[in-house]
Amino acid sequence: MSVSFRIFPDRGLVVVRYAGVLRLDDTKKAFAEYARHPDCHPGQKQLVDLSGVTGYEADFVKMMEVQAQKADVFGNEGAETLMVYVAPHKLAKDLARLILRSWEPFDSVVALVQDDEALALELLGQPEHELDELWTIAKDA
Repeated sequence: MSVSFRIFPDRGLVVVRYAGVLRLDDTKKAFAEYARHPDCHPGQKQLVDLSGVTGYEADFVKMMEVQAQKADVFGNEGAETLMVYVAPHKLAKDLARLILRSWEPFDSVVALVQDDEALALELLGQPEHELDELWTIAKDA
C-alpha cells in the first residue's frame, strides 16, 4: 500500500505517509481503517507527508469523492480539522495544490502546505523537528 498512518491519541494528531505512486483506492482503504480505529476522533490534526510520492493518480472526480468521505469523519460533531501537507519537491507540491483545491468545498477542513517538515511540525504544535522522530514513537495503525 502506498499510504500508512500512525495515531497520537494523547496529542490529537495523526501522521500519514505516502510512498511511491499515490493511488486513491489505497487512500480510501487506509482512511476506512483510520475511521474504524478506536483512537480516531473528530478534530484530530492531520500531518500528511507527501515527500515520498513519486507519482499520483490524477482523477479529480474520484479525489473529490474520497475527500467527501473524509470530510464526513473530520467534520463529525461540528469539529474542524487542521491538515498540514509536507511537500518538499515539485511533484509533491503539484499534488498538494490539487489536494488543497479538493478541500475548498468543505468548511470543516483547514488545509495548509509546507515544504519544510520542521515548520510543518511547528504549525501543528509538535516539539519534534523531523517526521522520522514522530514516526518511530507513534502508535502503529
